[in-house]
Amino acid sequence: MKPMAHLGVGIGWRPEIADAVERLPGLDWVEVVAENICPGHLPASLLRLRERGVRVVPHGVSLGLGGAHRPDPEKLAALGERAVALGAPLVTEHIAFVRTTTPAPALEAGHLLPVPRTRDALDVLCENVRIAQDALPVPLALENIAALISWPGEEMTEGRFLSELVERTGVRLLIDVANLHTNRVNRGEDPAAVLDAIPLEALAYVHVAGGFERDGVWHDTHAHPVPGVVLDVLAQLRRRVDPPGVLLERDDDFPPEGELAGELEAIRGVLDPAGSRPSASLRTPSRDCAAEPTPDPIPDATPVPAPDATPVPAADPVPDAARTRVGLAQAALLSALVAGTPVPEGFDRQRIRVQSRSLAAKRAGVVAKVAPELPGILGGEKAYREAFLAYARNRPMTGGYRRDALDFAEHLLIRELPADPADRRRLTAWWQERAGTRPARRIVRWARALVGRAA
Repeated sequence: MKPMAHLGVGIGWRPEIADAVERLPGLDWVEVVAENICPGHLPASLLRLRERGVRVVPHGVSLGLGGAHRPDPEKLAALGERAVALGAPLVTEHIAFVRTTTPAPALEAGHLLPVPRTRDALDVLCENVRIAQDALPVPLALENIAALISWPGEEMTEGRFLSELVERTGVRLLIDVANLHTNRVNRGEDPAAVLDAIPLEALAYVHVAGGFERDGVWHDTHAHPVPGVVLDVLAQLRRRVDPPGVLLERDDDFPPEGELAGELEAIRGVLDPAGSRPSASLRTPSRDCAAEPTPDPIPDATPVPAPDATPVPAADPVPDAARTRVGLAQAALLSALVAGTPVPEGFDRQRIRVQSRSLAAKRAGVVAKVAPELPGILGGEKAYREAFLAYARNRPMTGGYRRDALDFAEHLLIRELPADPADRRRLTAWWQERAGTRPARRIVRWARALVGRAA
């Protein structure tokens, strides 16, 4: 496997902190959520960073390569387009499943869920990764995820699972040290054992993020400062290898600019206490590209490489029976988490309840972001959350967050809610403007309400 190009120390680019990110001293690179940008209309902040020679790496969250289904060609094409538009040296995704397609109906988790560490699941994952690698114009790296729950009957450790994945596909690894700590608390897994088992020559870069512990459960929030226990895991990794890149993730409750800079300095201190690592941001700036609708790769950065030519063993197609077994197991788990069906045998029921509440809370938060008018119409954040969580209890998401917002509004209108007629008229107008159709007639709403109560 060819050595990974040096990235340095970076931060996750988010619109809420775009100006602050541009001002951070010594910033080498940024990572952007791939699904949140359009290749032909890149944010001006990202264009300015590219002009300075700061690399930008797209980080996907919706492929679901650990799912039983084969990767969606359209999602793969979209991820590849973003890599080309950004001049990225690689793209990254997760070792996770995010949806089920069989048996019908399809269910969306709205979150990254753990893949069972079984032979069937590894076979499916490896084939899906090979499909993705063939479709993408740059190398792919996959991230280990944090989890609240463990699968019963697992056949491999995390380290062995990752090692075999690399051996069979040649894929690179994005190691999240915060996730290693999360899994130490939640699943009793030793970060050192994982680091000892994985092929560190496959390391693409590292994530560092914050969280907190409550009632014996670590919540990987990306909304809290990076704690010392996570920096300790980074130090363990640093003693084994000099990582090509390390990135600070922050997705919510953004602190002042000075605190972000301080966290980056703490990361630099772990990587090199003497402070002698070179900064990529000192390169000669590249030519102006702000006016280009689809930017070319940064001339002064390493050109977009071809996918790794590392030979990997040929593999037979995964039998449909294996995909079916994985799919049925994932569907049973996801249905218990988002639709209130019985918890599959062998899972920790308390942890399933915690994960289910966490998924619903995250879903409510994202819907409020994509439809910020709803909390105002419904009387504030508290009233909105109470109404949404009641709606979501037995109604899984099937079509993304914008569709979820419309379904939630329709659900309220069917039940003649909100109680205030003026608020109900506002919600009706909001729903009709976005749904493009007339609200259901009263008799239809009454019939749907009866069906909903029976469910």
